[in-house]
Amino acid sequence: MKKFKWFSISPLALGTWGMGGGYWSTDYSNDENDIKAIIKAIELGITAIDTAEMYGNGHAEELVGKAIKNFKREELFIITKVWPNHAKYEDVLKSAIASSKRLGTYIDLYFLHWPSNVPICETIKAFEDLVDKGVIRYFGLSNFKWREIEKASECVKKYEIAAVENHYSLWDRGDEETLEYANKKGLLYLAYTPIEKGRIKNDKFLSEIAKKYNKTPIQIALNWYIRIPSLVPIVKSSNISHLEENVGALGWELSEEDWKKINEHFK
Repeated sequence: MKKFKWFSISPLALGTWGMGGGYWSTDYSNDENDIKAIIKAIELGITAIDTAEMYGNGHAEELVGKAIKNFKREELFIITKVWPNHAKYEDVLKSAIASSKRLGTYIDLYFLHWPSNVPICETIKAFEDLVDKGVIRYFGLSNFKWREIEKASECVKKYEIAAVENHYSLWDRGDEETLEYANKKGLLYLAYTPIEKGRIKNDKFLSEIAKKYNKTPIQIALNWYIRIPSLVPIVKSSNISHLEENVGALGWELSEEDWKKINEHFK
């Protein structure tokens, strides 16, 4: 488990984008397989599950709710997000309650999915009230840069911004300043698309290092990420063998020398 100021979560998180449909559109055709994949991920130790109200128009949350019902709730960490067009105070409350009902449980971590035109203090006030109501435990900001997070922090009255979820990978390190900010502040930094939809598996540099450890390039990349104190990569797959490959990134460590080599190569 990775420990943060407020909570501990698994060193990998399972993403659910594409499960249950797409951008505000629902698809029931792969439900059984998706539920099995979520269950398998939890059994493999990926107990942090990342979803959003937008994914499948809420259906991804329903799938997560079905998958987790036979697990001990306190051993899971459920993350979901409110879309920016629901960022007004009353809309945030409605969205969170609706997400909680679809999930069949409280929300551990609730994000504003993207910056919106609504004053951020209005959204933060809704988040704090949701904590008071027991609907959510913690809140954060997704697709925000560190300066925007710092500004939003001025809005909090009772709690603190606990996390950020942004795109970060070895191939795209443009968010390095926000990652460093998260490290300094003790925030969870959830990195989405860390293996660039599988394309990293063909990287020649990582392939050479992978041979040394008898691992795959994806396992090397994921192991590199989890060495960063604040960073938890989000992996997404409905394929059991891919989930097992992802978990193969845990339980061992790159040498300091190899970690630095990778860091410099992808600088």
